[in-house]
Amino acid sequence: MSLSHGDMLLEDLQKYMGSSPCPADFNMFWDKALEEMHAVDPQIELIPGDFIQVPFAECFDLYYTGVGGARIHAKYLRPKDTGVRHPAVIKFHGYAWNSGDWHDKLSYVAMGFCVAAMDCRGQGGLSEDTGSIKGPTLRGHIIRGIDHSPEKMIFRQIYLDAAQLANIIMNFSEVDEAYVCATGESQGGALAIACGALEPRIRKLAPVHPYLSDFKRYWYLDAQDEIREYFRFFDPLHLREEEIFMRLGYIDIQNLARRIEGDVLFTTGLLDRVCPPSTQFAAYNKIKAPKKMLIYHDYAHEFYPQLNDHIFKFICNL
Repeated sequence: MSLSHGDMLLEDLQKYMGSSPCPADFNMFWDKALEEMHAVDPQIELIPGDFIQVPFAECFDLYYTGVGGARIHAKYLRPKDTGVRHPAVIKFHGYAWNSGDWHDKLSYVAMGFCVAAMDCRGQGGLSEDTGSIKGPTLRGHIIRGIDHSPEKMIFRQIYLDAAQLANIIMNFSEVDEAYVCATGESQGGALAIACGALEPRIRKLAPVHPYLSDFKRYWYLDAQDEIREYFRFFDPLHLREEEIFMRLGYIDIQNLARRIEGDVLFTTGLLDRVCPPSTQFAAYNKIKAPKKMLIYHDYAHEFYPQLNDHIFKFICNL
């Protein structure tokens, strides 16, 4: 009978299927987007990283060209040459952050994994935002491009960057393309879901309190400043409400979740006000692949004790 603060009873969450719409041409939209992605020459560069080389790992700055010509950066680590193919894990970061430090990827490399950690374009890392300028934009990405066309929305491009990175990693000679996993928290959890939806060969997904799901519910619960501010400045009478939420439907991970084929370990906290549990369950309940949810009843959008151990064992198949 656990209650999400200001949200729903757990038994209602487990049946909730979302309130934001899904465009009728949603799958066609993403199939066309993937065609555009695959047509891009990624111009891959691997540059030795500035992190001290450890005895069992090699560290690189990986650059590739994404849709629209942006140069995307990711940290890439691999075990020193053993002559065998390795499983891999792709890590995604939270909103307006970056790929993090080198050292926190080494536990997976020590287990024989290759690791890639992407900087989202225009946020806190080294990836470009070529929508109008080069360099960071940091926030405002949910509504970025919404008055142009769905094809110009920046999260469309970021989702494609994630899928493209998975495709690049899978084609490295040292990687076992049959065992590539994805994980992340908040925006990173959303990108893990998007990556697994757009690159269905992803074997395992471990999203943690994912963002970018069920946008209308975010607005209803007053949990999303960007959507509220958009209406306040550009549509105070909500004359375009239906149109706006339909457009957001193209980048809504609850709509992408149906495309996932890999095994899923999903984590949520029932006191989360940043990514309310109902928005997360809207995505989880649409996943048709094998799945399990870890529920932290008394936790919000924060660090969850023992969770990294659970994810590590899940990805490493321990």
